[in-house]
Amino acid sequence: MRERAGTVSVRLYPFVLEPKLTTAIWGGDALVRRYGKPGDPAQKLGESWECWDENRIANGAKAGKTLGDLRAELREALTGPIDHTHIFPVLTKIIDARDALSVQVHPDDAYAQRAEHQNNGKTECWYILACEPGAELVLGWSRDTTREEYERRVADGTLGEILRRVPVHPGDAFYLPAGTLHAIGAGIQLFETQQASDLTYRIFDWNRVGADGKPRELHVHKAGDVLDYRATFPGAVQQLAYEEEGLEHTLLIAAERFLVERIAVTRADAYVQGDGRPLTITAMDAHLRVDTEDASALLEPWQTVVTPASAERVALVPGGERTSAMLVHPQPDLRAARERALAAGCEATAAGAFFAQFG
Repeated sequence: MRERAGTVSVRLYPFVLEPKLTTAIWGGDALVRRYGKPGDPAQKLGESWECWDENRIANGAKAGKTLGDLRAELREALTGPIDHTHIFPVLTKIIDARDALSVQVHPDDAYAQRAEHQNNGKTECWYILACEPGAELVLGWSRDTTREEYERRVADGTLGEILRRVPVHPGDAFYLPAGTLHAIGAGIQLFETQQASDLTYRIFDWNRVGADGKPRELHVHKAGDVLDYRATFPGAVQQLAYEEEGLEHTLLIAAERFLVERIAVTRADAYVQGDGRPLTITAMDAHLRVDTEDASALLEPWQTVVTPASAERVALVPGGERTSAMLVHPQPDLRAARERALAAGCEATAAGAFFAQFG
């Protein structure tokens, strides 16, 4: 496949990404031992950034360049209708929370632009890969509250009395619009998809200290500006499953900024539609070959690829009888996604209920 970027003809192919690992006081060794990431298992590794604008390409003629470099070079051939002058719009991660993360919140786009001079805030979602028995998340409030009560309880140490705790199980998915109070609990490994932002306002950090022996910075006032004080969080989303030829789809999240699904490839002639946008694909339990028109990439388990928007459809060849992957559509065509589900036999009522969860 060849596309023109500016005046230069370039060959496009599936771009395998090198992950970025980050240490964290709450991290563990699962990213190395379970998910095969390059690193020292003796370190506390918290996150593997799988698709990120600054991740480098690991294969082919563009090896060594970053995803951001490709945005500038390939433009619409890579991003389609997504603005190529801005950071790649999604960030995907594998997170190993050996201990609990801080209680925190993220701003929406308007606040990020006004207060932080950044293009966007952070809406995110989680898919639970594994967890210990009894593991739970903090998600929102147990009842409606106010900024005044929030600030008082932060000051007197009683905020935990009105936090909502939600038990988790492998396969659960959660949608967290900006403004949702949250914390990942101890003993949870998950796949996160989020807007490409690292804006986080910490409210409470369980009285821990950082690597320098000092408490980590809190952002109580800014958090107060952006928190949703209503007890409206519904818990795990209701998923939508359907089958096409050679593919089992489980739609997890279908929001304006990203559509996230888990797919299982069951035969060699399966393919997915990109709707003129790039796709982010993370192999899970086995090797997975990703083919565009005249190029391919072989993914190791838990390796990630971005396909160019100019690829009309992307073929997937499983490494076993049934190979699973996480598939992320940035800034998706939700109407096309719904029509595909209905064409595959989903009941209109079930499809409507699924998509309605995301506003």
